[in-house]
Amino acid sequence: MRARLAAWAFVVPLVVYLVVCYAYPLYTNIDLSLREHTVRTFVYGGAPLAGFANYATVFADPAFRTALLNTVAFTVVSLVFQYTIGLALAVFFARAFPLSATLRALFLVPWLLPLIVSASTWAWLLNSESGLVNAVLGIVGAGPVNWLTSPSWSLVSVTIANIWIGVPFNLVLLYSGLRNLPAEVNEASALDGASGWQTFRYVTFPLLRPVSAITLLLGLVYTIKVFDIIWIMTRGGPSGSSSTLATWSYELGFGSPLPRFGPSAAVGNVLILMALAAGLVYIRAQERR
Repeated sequence: MRARLAAWAFVVPLVVYLVVCYAYPLYTNIDLSLREHTVRTFVYGGAPLAGFANYATVFADPAFRTALLNTVAFTVVSLVFQYTIGLALAVFFARAFPLSATLRALFLVPWLLPLIVSASTWAWLLNSESGLVNAVLGIVGAGPVNWLTSPSWSLVSVTIANIWIGVPFNLVLLYSGLRNLPAEVNEASALDGASGWQTFRYVTFPLLRPVSAITLLLGLVYTIKVFDIIWIMTRGGPSGSSSTLATWSYELGFGSPLPRFGPSAAVGNVLILMALAAGLVYIRAQERR
């Protein structure tokens, strides 16, 4: 009996945490998306049931297609560059050299900074009039670029900022994975006459696939819901050119005097389903392995 009570003592706090912080908010969001809420009903309750009308409204809105395409582009480009740069840095730091630990610590700074600080810094760097990037372009003879106010560059700008923030996360996980690989395998490939690139391609990289999979999955779940960086730098503009599902959901619910809580919650549920689909794909791939 004492052992059972001890087991429940460990389990109950976790269950309470999951119910309060995950299950209840998820239920509330689903309920919001199925009702026609106003500000009054949002506060006092009594909103009429709307079924899937909010989802139909969201899918029929032209802004949904733009936000969805921007979300996919923002997520895919961010993941590709974050993983590639993080892997290159992990391979670089895998070989011990003087000051390697200090340099690794410095590379963690973008990840450790609060997002509001990072986003504000990039907004200043990419400012059209007083930004450092345009100042450097002027020195080399290139014209200024409207990084944050041009529909052609706004999504590129927030993507660059997100890549910079996410590289240290990939570096930490991939570096840990490389350090845990058996050294004997690399030594055997070297004895067989494999070059450095062949060893990495046919030995190191395949062994790193489990770590790579979880790194990309966590990066996907994080990137697909990025809000702070985009909202601080461009607020989803101009004209929705950098709007994603996360920023559009916030804008629907809290960005106007007449909030649309139902459609806002519906967009949030679409994001949840996208992240859930990615998790199921990962679990399926692990089962097949």
